[in-house]
Amino acid sequence: MPIMSWSDSYSTGVAEVDRQHKKLIDLINSLHDAMTKGQAKAVLGKILGELVSYCASHFAMEEKLFDTHGYPEAADHKDKHQKMTAKVLALQSQFEQGKATITLDVMNFLQQWLDKHILGTDKKYGPFLNSKGVF
Repeated sequence: MPIMSWSDSYSTGVAEVDRQHKKLIDLINSLHDAMTKGQAKAVLGKILGELVSYCASHFAMEEKLFDTHGYPEAADHKDKHQKMTAKVLALQSQFEQGKATITLDVMNFLQQWLDKHILGTDKKYGPFLNSKGVF
């Protein structure tokens, strides 16, 4: 059973952003599924690596939109991206060193962060980018 499901409430009004958010939700669900099935560390590590990589490319794409269109809250939003990136990279490093495991608490953290980030921070830039012709 997925830990997250896409709903229209997550839509930012920017199609590419929404497509990427759906992919992030899929990756979190894949990680959760592998964890609940007790799959090997190698499988969990691979999915976690994909999530880390995809977050980085997603954040870069959002930030490019901010820079291109002069989004006034870009600095605060980028700061949130940097903090999340640092947390996920630290989790990945600890996991690879055998100092952390993928637990329900980790999954809840990822799900809640993405949920809060999309519904709070990301929803703010949708109308701004739409006003600049980005849909």
